[in-house]
Amino acid sequence: MKKNEQAKKPAKPKEKPYAKPATLTVYLVLRALVIFSMVRAALRLDYESVFLCGLTLVLLVLPSAFTRRLNVELPGTLEIIILLFIFAAEILGELNSFYIRVPNWDTMLHTMNGFLCAAIGFALVDLLNRSERFSFQLSPVYLAIVAFCFSMTVGVLWEFFEYSGDRFLGLDMQKDTIISSISTVELDETRSNKTVKLEDIDDVIVVYADGSQQALGLGGYLDVGLNDTMKDLLVNFVGAVVFSTIGYFYVKEKGKGRFAARFIPKVLRRAEQDGEREG
Repeated sequence: MKKNEQAKKPAKPKEKPYAKPATLTVYLVLRALVIFSMVRAALRLDYESVFLCGLTLVLLVLPSAFTRRLNVELPGTLEIIILLFIFAAEILGELNSFYIRVPNWDTMLHTMNGFLCAAIGFALVDLLNRSERFSFQLSPVYLAIVAFCFSMTVGVLWEFFEYSGDRFLGLDMQKDTIISSISTVELDETRSNKTVKLEDIDDVIVVYADGSQQALGLGGYLDVGLNDTMKDLLVNFVGAVVFSTIGYFYVKEKGKGRFAARFIPKVLRRAEQDGEREG
């Protein structure tokens, strides 16, 4: 009898990766594009790109997995932004070389990264702020500051990662910048810490150990990563400030702002969790 009863039980329906129709549509379209890119790379025997596509497929599912694990609901707008960010960074940026072909592509993504990391930092503290287990209530200003600091910390750690890749693996994650003027104390013959300015630099000549020379024809001086790093941190700062401002007014208005609610995660109560699973 028990075996028959178990056999009669309906199979548990497979949960969709994303519950909201708009987010699910974006996810399915992006996944199809990634799979197409993976097949194309496999036919070219480009196994590095195949690995990158596989990693992207995993990253596209992670936001849904983490939110269900933590019993948190992401607004549809924020979910779509995260999915588009992953696709833009990995498939368009790395696989299709948008970082080189499209001007300011890296700048746009770092700005978005600052915004998203501020959202994560804000959510981590706001979830505690709303939890019934804790008796304290944090002010809107404090939440905004924490979100901003969290975003900037993640941005700095990412620049550490890029520098390590360039320094120890010979990569070029910190993209070099061509500049036409420099100010340095290294060229001061008096060694009195006075800056010497070189302006209107048109080219750089490399002299090798064997005495041979090569003109690079760059149209300026090749800066090794410093300008790119500072620019990335600056636009990360902009994204963090934008979200921190949104989060501040959201908390100050006690969650009544419709615009801010599109970007603020919330804790799912027991009834909401059951309803989401049934849906």
